Amino acid sequence: MRKYAARFRTSPRAKVPDGRERRPHNLFEAAAAYVAARTEDDQDGIDEASAWVSPEALSFGVSELASRAVAALARDRNESPRTVARDLLGLPAS
Repeated sequence: MRKYAARFRTSPRAKVPDGRERRPHNLFEAAAAYVAARTEDDQDGIDEASAWVSPEALSFGVSELASRAVAALARDRNESPRTVARDLLGLPAS
């Protein structure tokens, strides 16, 4: 009986949260961390952010971040989003 009780006390389900448990990351946090890590060429950061959400969710988040970034840059530059996107990718003006 003591052995069983000792195992129960140390099992993951029996542990009482200490209030410091982290909430799960959402896809936008993952996308922001992933893109920032890619920009800084931080492979550990890329790997960490990639593990926070599914690949599909990360792809959606990165796409949304790209759309918002291009829109913000277009407003700042007073140019069209198409022009800004092509410029960022190094493509010739259309």
